[in-house]
Amino acid sequence: MHEPLVVPELIAGSNLVIRPWTLEDVELVREAATDELIPLITTVPSIYSDAEGIAFIERQWARATTRQGYSFAIARTVDGRAVGQVGLWPLAHGRASLGYWVAESARGQAIALEALRAVSSWGLSVLKIPRLELYVEPWNVASWKTAERVGFKREGLLRSWQEVGAERRDMYMYAMLLGELPA
Repeated sequence: MHEPLVVPELIAGSNLVIRPWTLEDVELVREAATDELIPLITTVPSIYSDAEGIAFIERQWARATTRQGYSFAIARTVDGRAVGQVGLWPLAHGRASLGYWVAESARGQAIALEALRAVSSWGLSVLKIPRLELYVEPWNVASWKTAERVGFKREGLLRSWQEVGAERRDMYMYAMLLGELPA
């Protein structure tokens, strides 16, 4: 039997910590559940209850236990409040996929930028993953600009790549290679 993955704490910029989820993060899940987009492409419940919020957090823990990947809460260092999520999901052949979201109340503060930079650096330098990938819908300008500011390079448009809600959507594909560590 394989050992579970260990989800570490990472420093992100001067104001954030990237850390394992705790049950205290249920308030973030509550806020994210009211977002019109986050529940469409994540496992955040679209109709919130405390039981569903706790189940979401337990699914994040299970990802490490079952070696599916690393799911982190993005939290402010000043008060410990979780404001978003970032994850790194190992794939076959030396690749990993990343994803991130930030609660509406915390957007526009470079939180996704700092979190993505921290997890990308960790994945490349500590885990030595040769290729990191992420996928962003073309309309999501803030998200793909975040990826580009971290150092990801757009490699193309994947037509009808992913189901979002009830429809297939195009995605931009971005990648960062082992020799392209973010600053």
